[in-house]
Order: sequence, then C-alpha cells, then structure tokens
Amino acid sequence: MQSFTSYLVDAALARNAVQLCLPTIEASMNSREAGASGFLYVVIMRPGFTPAHGSFAEAILYEHAVGDPAKWDADYAQFARAKAELSWRTGMDSHLVQQHKPHLLGEGDSLLWGGVAMHDLVVAVSGADPWFDEAFAGSILMFLRALAKKALSEHSGKPWLGAAA
Repeated sequence: MQSFTSYLVDAALARNAVQLCLPTIEASMNSREAGASGFLYVVIMRPGFTPAHGSFAEAILYEHAVGDPAKWDADYAQFARAKAELSWRTGMDSHLVQQHKPHLLGEGDSLLWGGVAMHDLVVAVSGADPWFDEAFAGSILMFLRALAKKALSEHSGKPWLGAAA
C-alpha cells in the first residue's frame, strides 16, 4: 500500500498549531492549575497515515517539549507517544478506548488519558492532569485543523472558502 502524506499538514504547520496553543498551556502549567509537574510533551501524528501505511515511528509528524526535559521527574515523551500510539491505532481518544472499548487494548498499551483522535487527526499530550492532557491535545488538534483549512483557502486561491459571510 502506498504511503499517504497530507500536502497541507506538515511539521511546520504542526509546529504552528502548538505555538498557537502554548500561551494557554504555559499559563496553565506555570500556575499548576493543570497539574503539578510543570512539564508537558506533545506528539502529533501524520494525518491519514494509518498502521496499514507503516510503523508508528514513521507516523509521527511532530513532537514538542514544554519545559526542560533534563529536569523531568518522569518520561513524559514516552507517555505521550504511548497515548498517541493507542489513539492512532484505534482512531479513538485513549480515554474512550479504556472506558468503552477495552477489548481494543493490547498488552502494554497505555492506560493514561491524553490521546485525542478526530477527523483523521491524532494528538497526544502528557505531563498535566489527565483531563488537561486531553484538553491540550484537543486544542492543538483543532488548531491543526483550522490551519489546514486556512492553508487550503490560501492554496486554492479562493480566500472565501469557509470565510464568514
């Protein structure tokens, strides 16, 4: 099967989506409202690239650390990758798999929340409380989708695509 690559969503667009969300993420982490660690890790998967196309490692589009990884008290990158892999493989939020479809869990799968899957996009976050990991991942995912829509509008030469009337 031929590997799929989105022509609109690349690492630069993913980085932009994270950057747009960072002010909220950093404020939440600094205030400890979202959890005590003060650290966070983000994993964004290649849209449309499924397990049929290749390995999980090949499917990772972009990763980002919030805070100095040398000061981490846990391996947040590994936790985020494990959440991303579960959501990528099942096409579902990691929490939904655990709560409603536990039969899809494989040995060694993450039992942590924070992987979000929607519209063939997958984003996972680790480092905050689970409900905030999920919220941050969902925010990044929606910004990723918005930036893809913006790119399509600009690429098509039709700036009116999706614009408010």
